[in-house]
Amino acid sequence: MSSSPTTHTLGDRTVHRLGYGAMQLAGPGVFGPPKDRAAALAVLREAVERGVDHIDTSDFYGPHVTNQIIREALAPYPKDLVIVTKVGAVRDASGGWLPAFSPEQLAQAVHDNLRHLGLDVLEVVNLRAMFDTHGPAEGSIEAPLTALAELQHKGLVRHVGLSNVTPTQVAQGRGICPIVCVQNHYNLVHRQDDALIDALARDGIPYVPFFPLGGFSPLQSAGLSEVAERLGATPMQVALAWLLRRSPNILLIPGTASVDHLRENLAAAKLDLPADAIEALDRVAAG
Repeated sequence: MSSSPTTHTLGDRTVHRLGYGAMQLAGPGVFGPPKDRAAALAVLREAVERGVDHIDTSDFYGPHVTNQIIREALAPYPKDLVIVTKVGAVRDASGGWLPAFSPEQLAQAVHDNLRHLGLDVLEVVNLRAMFDTHGPAEGSIEAPLTALAELQHKGLVRHVGLSNVTPTQVAQGRGICPIVCVQNHYNLVHRQDDALIDALARDGIPYVPFFPLGGFSPLQSAGLSEVAERLGATPMQVALAWLLRRSPNILLIPGTASVDHLRENLAAAKLDLPADAIEALDRVAAG
């Protein structure tokens, strides 16, 4: 795992591989407004000032809150900024996550994203599969993806991606329209997508993992912390650095509502993982 390139294509754009995920800018449970709106604005502005050119969001974060904050913080947007959003879900009155796959719901979601972000076209829209809210589950995505592709043909969406999907669904999706990225849960210990990442890499398609520290057992977290301490880094920095070296098609979108944590996360791009550290991390994964 030697150092990898710092950029990769996303659709027809080139972005830095370490981006930013805006989910945490909403309130607790990704629902309602943030406790500190000024801090949320500051994080976004700091990210762009430090070279972040890939921001991940969705209008169902809040709902609407995160996109409104992004617009307030960054519009008019830098020309090199790629904003990626998601459709396929809505929130209920208590903050629950519900599938929203009908053509009417998908069209509404695209228009909501356009309006709250203040855009005429969405650069990349990921269709989030909702057969199981806790992770990928089999089920046909033909109908909703066809509806999203029609919105693409109308000029409202430039590129289409997939989220929370199985390899079978990725293959089905690629038969319906070009897929420019896949966004799934993946990290050092949650590695069910290893084969999918490698297959996408061969075709130059980005894989965007979320929850870089999600699903760690206490023992695994302790092992990661030991490596981090030895390198003078945080566990999150080590987890991100490992992901960057896992495959050159991996694009990262770590989220935070703290400027200090943002700076720590972005520093992971320069963290060198020596061979013995990688061996130790492999033992963490095996544990």
